[in-house]
Amino acid sequence: MTAETAETVERSSADLHAPTGGRSWRALIEPLAILAAGAAWLLYVWNSDLDSMEERSLGPRYVFGKVWQHIELTAVATLLVLLIAIPLGVVLSRRWARPATPAVLAIANIGQSAPAIGVLVLLAVTWGIGFWTAIVALVAYGVLPALRNTLVGLQQVDPALVDAGRGIGMSARSVLWRVEFPLAVPVILAGIRTTLVLMVGTATIASFISGGGLGDLVTTGISTQRTPVLLTGCVLVALLALLIDWLGGIATRLLAPKGLG
Repeated sequence: MTAETAETVERSSADLHAPTGGRSWRALIEPLAILAAGAAWLLYVWNSDLDSMEERSLGPRYVFGKVWQHIELTAVATLLVLLIAIPLGVVLSRRWARPATPAVLAIANIGQSAPAIGVLVLLAVTWGIGFWTAIVALVAYGVLPALRNTLVGLQQVDPALVDAGRGIGMSARSVLWRVEFPLAVPVILAGIRTTLVLMVGTATIASFISGGGLGDLVTTGISTQRTPVLLTGCVLVALLALLIDWLGGIATRLLAPKGLG
C-alpha cells in the first residue's frame, strides 16, 4: 500500500468515526433560516402602517389559521395521492398488467395537463364548493408524479435479481417486498417529495371554492388591492414549500434502505 493510499484510508476511517453532531447542526440551518425568514416578514408586516382591512386580514390568529388550513390541504391530498398511486404503480409494474399502463398513465396525465383552476371549477360545479372538492382537485393534479416514480422505480430493478429471488424459492410476493420494493424505495420517495411540494403550491387555488388555506390571503390581496396581504400570502406559501421540501429530503434519507445510497 502506498503512502498516499494509506493516508486516504486513514482519513476515511477518521470521517466514519467522527461525531455526527456537526452534520446534524448543519442539517438544521435550512429550516431555521426558513422559519427566521417567515418570522422576520411577519414582524415587519405587523409593525407596518396597516389600514383596518389589512389588520383584519393579517391578524396573527387569522394568518396562523390559514397556514394550518394549508398544511391540512397538503397533508390530506398527499396521503390520498399515495394511497392511490403507490398500490396502482405496484399493480401496473406486474407483467400481466403492463398492457394497461399507457391507458392509466394517460388518464393520470389529464389531471396535470389540464389547467388546475379549470379542473377545480368543473368539480365545484359538479360537487359544490368546500374543502373536500379542493382535495379531489389536488389529488387529480398530484397523482402522476407519485405513480410514475413508483413505476420507474420498480421497472428499473435488475431482472437478474428478481430471477435470483425466484430461484431460491421465494414467492412472487416475497420477491416484490424483499427485493424489488427496497431497491425502488429511493425513486418512490423522490416522487413523494415532488408530490408534497406540488401540493403546497397548488393548494393556493382552494381559496377560489372556499377551500381555505393561504390562497385566501392571495385572493384577498388581489381583490382589495392590498399589497401587504398579497405578499404575505405569497411569501408564506414559498417558505412553506421550502420547509416541506426540506422535510421530504430528511424523510428520503431516513427511510431509504441502508446500503443503497
